[in-house]
Amino acid sequence: MSGSSNIVAMKKIVQQLRLEASLNRVKVSQAAADLQQFCLQNAQQDPLLTGMSSSNNPFRPQKVCSFL
Repeated sequence: MSGSSNIVAMKKIVQQLRLEASLNRVKVSQAAADLQQFCLQNAQQDPLLTGMSSSNNPFRPQKVCSFL
């Protein structure tokens, strides 16, 4: 029983390795350059860099309405 389960486990490992070997890879230098270009292109819309107006901020403290 353990011999057949060992063969099944090895077949799964071989199948996974074949899948990983067939993936297209991108060089780290190219990925970093693409990421930098993306960040520079979208910097104007990034609220962490440009800030957010208080009227558009969904996380602003809610105004409390109280009646006297």
